[in-house]
Amino acid sequence: MGKRRAGRELLSSLSKKQKRHLREFGEEHPVYDKVFACCFIGCSCCCCLHLCFSFQSEDSDKSSAESDSETEVEQVSGYHKLLATLKTSPESESEEEEDESESEEAEESEAEMDSRGSQEPGEGEGGEEDKNDVPEEEEGTTDTPEQMLSQEQADGTDTSCDPRHGVIEEFTDVKHESEFSLESNFMEEESGDCNEDRKDSNPFKQHMDKELEEKEIEKMSTLPKTSSQSQWPRLGQLIFCSTLEKHKTLKADKEVDVKQLRLHKPLESTWPKVNKQFLSAVDKPIDSSFTPLQRELFCIMNSYRDVFYPERNALTNGEEIRHAYCLHALNHVLKANAQVLSNNAKRRDRKPGTDTDDHRDQGLTRPKVLMIVPFRECALRIVHILISLLEVNDQKKIDVSNKKRFKGEFGSDPEEKPPNLKRPEDYEAVFAGNIDDHFRIGVAILQKSMRLYAPFYSSDIIIASPLGIRTVIGAEGEKKRDFDFLSSIEILIIDQADIYLMQNWEHVLHLMKHINLLPLDSHGVDFSRVRMLNLNNWSKYYRQTLLFSALQDPQINSVFNKHCFNYVGQVAVRNVPLTGSISHIVVQLPHVFRRLEADSIASVIDARFQFFVDKVLPEYRDAVMSHTLIYVPSYFDYVRLRNYFKKEDLNFTHICEYTKKAAVCRARRFFLQGEKQFLLFTERFHFYKRYTIKGIRNLIFYELPTYSHFYSEICNMLKATDSGVDATWTCTVLYSKYDAQKLAAVVGIDRTAQMLQSKKNVHLFVTGEN
Repeated sequence: MGKRRAGRELLSSLSKKQKRHLREFGEEHPVYDKVFACCFIGCSCCCCLHLCFSFQSEDSDKSSAESDSETEVEQVSGYHKLLATLKTSPESESEEEEDESESEEAEESEAEMDSRGSQEPGEGEGGEEDKNDVPEEEEGTTDTPEQMLSQEQADGTDTSCDPRHGVIEEFTDVKHESEFSLESNFMEEESGDCNEDRKDSNPFKQHMDKELEEKEIEKMSTLPKTSSQSQWPRLGQLIFCSTLEKHKTLKADKEVDVKQLRLHKPLESTWPKVNKQFLSAVDKPIDSSFTPLQRELFCIMNSYRDVFYPERNALTNGEEIRHAYCLHALNHVLKANAQVLSNNAKRRDRKPGTDTDDHRDQGLTRPKVLMIVPFRECALRIVHILISLLEVNDQKKIDVSNKKRFKGEFGSDPEEKPPNLKRPEDYEAVFAGNIDDHFRIGVAILQKSMRLYAPFYSSDIIIASPLGIRTVIGAEGEKKRDFDFLSSIEILIIDQADIYLMQNWEHVLHLMKHINLLPLDSHGVDFSRVRMLNLNNWSKYYRQTLLFSALQDPQINSVFNKHCFNYVGQVAVRNVPLTGSISHIVVQLPHVFRRLEADSIASVIDARFQFFVDKVLPEYRDAVMSHTLIYVPSYFDYVRLRNYFKKEDLNFTHICEYTKKAAVCRARRFFLQGEKQFLLFTERFHFYKRYTIKGIRNLIFYELPTYSHFYSEICNMLKATDSGVDATWTCTVLYSKYDAQKLAAVVGIDRTAQMLQSKKNVHLFVTGEN
C-alpha cells in the first residue's frame, strides 16, 4: 500500500509539461528533479541541457546506503503507474527516417548542439549509462529548495548562490566560507607582500593601478584602432592594435628569467617543476622554464594585452598553452588577493581618523578570472595544474576542499570507452576523458589553501562551459537569472573556441554581452575598498581577454574585434596557410571549385542555395551520378536542403547530429547499396562521430568545411570502397568571396588570391597519383 500511495503522490505532483516530457522521452526530464531545479534558457534550449549531477546533502549521504533498493522500487512503481495512464505509440522506422515537418521546425529552433552529440564519441550508445551515473536521492531525505534555503539561513551560511537568486543550484561549499573570506583574513608574514614590488616593475600593479581619464575612454569608444605588424620567431606574424598607445614594435624576449617576470612567491619555484614535462621535447632550450611558444605567449600575457592565438592544436601545443595561461591566471589571483590581505592588516593597524581611500584594491564582486572550456576534462586538467603550481614540494601539500567530489564528477571511467573504437588522433585528443559540456565550478584560493565548489560570489576563479554559464545568466524576462558575478572579471580566458562553433556559438555571444556590467545588487561589498575603475563602470577597458582557437574564423574574429576593449591593446597572430589541406588528399580526384556571386554576407546564404538548385543539382539528378554525398556545414542549410529534396521527391537519405543511431545505420546502408542516390551529411555529425562513409563516388561541398582537415578526410573516404571506378569520381565545391579564410586553409593563400580575383568562376585541381 505504501508503494502505491507513493506512486499516486508522484503522479499528482507532476505538471502537464512533465507528463508530456515523460510520454515523449520515457523518463522524467532532469530539469524537474526534486533535488535541484536546474535553470534553463527557455524552451528552445530545454532539450539541449545536459543531465546535471544531483548532489546529496550530508544527511542523505549517510542514509542513502540503507534504503537505496527501497527507493528504486518506489520510483519505478510511480514511473510504470504514470506510463499506464498515458497513451504511447511505438515509433516506426518510417518516422525515424522521415520526421514530421513540425518536429523538424522544432529541431531548427533549437539553439544548440544536443549533448547526445558530445557525450558519447563512440557509436552513440552511452546516454543511459550517463543517466545511471547520477546518484539517486531518497524521498525521505530530500529537501525542497525552500527548506534548504531556510535551513541555510538558520545556520548562517552563505546563500548568495541560492536558486532563489537565480545562480547555481548544485552543490556549493558553504562550510569553509570564513576560512576563505578575503575580508576576515590577513597576510601571513612568510607569504610576502604584493605591495613590496615597485609599481614600475610589477605588471599587475602597472595595469590595475593606471587611472584612465574621461577623454581617453571617449577616445577608445569613438576612434578606430591603429595597428602595426611584427614578426616573432615562434608565433610568426603579429598584429598589434590599440587606440591609446602609439605605434611601437613588440619584441620577443630571447631570454626570460623567472625572477624578472615578478611572479608571486610560490610560482617562481613551482613553475619549472610543473612545466618540466614540455621542456624535455625541446632541443637545448634557451630558457630553462619555458618552451619557445610559452615564452612568447607569456611575454604578451604578462603585459596584460589581449591575445588571439588561432593555432592551438590538441595534439601538439594544447597542453603547453593551458599551462601558460594557468600560470598567468594564478599569478594574477595570488597578487590581487595578497594586496587585499596586506591592506586588511594595514587597516587593522591604522590610527583612528586616518584616510582609507588608498586601500582601493577590489572589484564590485570577488571573481577575477573566468575560464571558458568545452568539456569537464578540461576543467579537471586546469584544477590539477593550479594545485601543482601551489604545492612547493611533496612535503607541503596544499589543503584542497572537496577534492574527492570533484574527481568523481569531473573525472572519467576508462572502461566506458569502447575498446575497438578507431578514430583519428586529433579526435582522441579533443574527446579525451569526461566530455560533458554542461558544468560550472567556483574556485577560491587563499594563501596555501584551495576551495572547490565555492559559491560564485566567494570565488576567485570560475571555470565553466558556455552552456553552463549560459544557464546561470539566463535570458531576458526570466525571473531566475544572475550575471552580477561577471561584473569585475579582470581576465577572461576562452580556450578551444573552435569547438564552441560545433556546440552553440550563441552562448559565447550571450556571455560577452553580460560580462563587466554594473551589478544589480551590492552583494555585501565594502565600497570604500572598490577601485574607481569599477565604480565608473570601466571594467571592460581593463579586462584582459585570452582567446585560443584551432582556426581562423569570422565569428571568432568578430568576438575579438568587437567585444575586447583593453586599453593596453590587442595582439593577434595572423599567419597565412601556404599549402592547404588539399595537399593531404591521397586519392586521384578532380576538384571543381565553383564561385558564386553575392552582394553581401547576409545575402550569401540565399545566393548559395539558389546557385546549388539552379546550377549544381541538375548535373547530379541523372541516375548515372549515384552515390552522391552532399557535405553541409550549417544545420539550417541542411534543413533547407532536406525540405527541398522532399518537395522535389528526390531519392535521398540524410544524417545529422540529431539522427538516431538506428536511422544512421539505415542511411549508411541505403547509401552504400545505392538504394538512395543522395546523402545529406552535416559537419557537426562528422565532428562528433567521425564515421567513415562508404560508397561515395561523387562529392559536393555545399560550403567549405569549418575545419580544413575535414576536407581531406571526406575526400579520402572515397578510397574506403575501391571498386575500380576511380575515373568516375567527382568533387564539386561551392565558395564565395566571403569564404576567403576557409578557402585559403584548403588550397593555400596563393591559389586563393587567384581564385577570388580571376574572371573565371570555375577552377579545377587534380589530386592523387600522376
